Amino acid sequence: MRIWHQSFTVLDDVPHYRDALHRHFAGQVRPDTTMDLHGMAEGTYPSDYPGTHIGHVYLSGLHREQFVQAALRAQDEGYDAFLIGTIPDTGFEEVRTLVDIPVVAFGQTSVLMAAQFGDCVGIVNFIGALVPQLRRNFRNYRLDQLVGPIVQVEAGFTDVMAAYDNPQPLLDAFAAAARRAIAAGATVIVPGEGPLNVFLADQGLVEVDGAPVLDSLGTCARVAELRGAQHRSSGIRPSRVGFYGSQPSRELVDAARSFYGVPESLA
Repeated sequence: MRIWHQSFTVLDDVPHYRDALHRHFAGQVRPDTTMDLHGMAEGTYPSDYPGTHIGHVYLSGLHREQFVQAALRAQDEGYDAFLIGTIPDTGFEEVRTLVDIPVVAFGQTSVLMAAQFGDCVGIVNFIGALVPQLRRNFRNYRLDQLVGPIVQVEAGFTDVMAAYDNPQPLLDAFAAAARRAIAAGATVIVPGEGPLNVFLADQGLVEVDGAPVLDSLGTCARVAELRGAQHRSSGIRPSRVGFYGSQPSRELVDAARSFYGVPESLA
């Protein structure tokens, strides 16, 4: 089985995270599963990386196109599943109308799986600008009743990357943030964004004060395997009912992307 993992980062710019992803997925998927890591195109982020872009709806919308192109490539190249490895689930609604292979979204899948461990899912992340996107997504998924507090670790992207060399400060900061979420009602914790999630899994952190801490990306990889196997055996695919399910022909998609000048080398 082959799974395409798509990150919102330029993976070669963050080698600590890229290498941790390789290690982590190797321990999560079956020996006969290949998890291929893909990131954003080199030069995607000319300014603060990448949190500034996530905080603007227009820029986030532009970057969505890389996920669309990656998913189309994944299906064309015979992958069994496509994993959106970022908690705002960039491009999820669009992508699942375009491809028949399973599309597994970090945010949606994490909350659904976390709800099996506790009845109030707290999200602890390090990019505050994500909160409005997450709240809207969970309303659209009709999961907003499951999601409780969303709190921020007192750390930035560079702090998360530096923690691979000096883990204790980030571990302490995460524990403090998780305790704030627990005090606000959370009974299970989802670490927001891949770099924080993989760092915590790398450190073996699985709970804070009795509240489970979900390994979101590891869980998503296992769900992608399951969904891929279901698709292989039965051909089941997403709903094609209504505006948010209707699948345009590939010819229409290719023509529209060509008209808007989408380069072939994005993904």
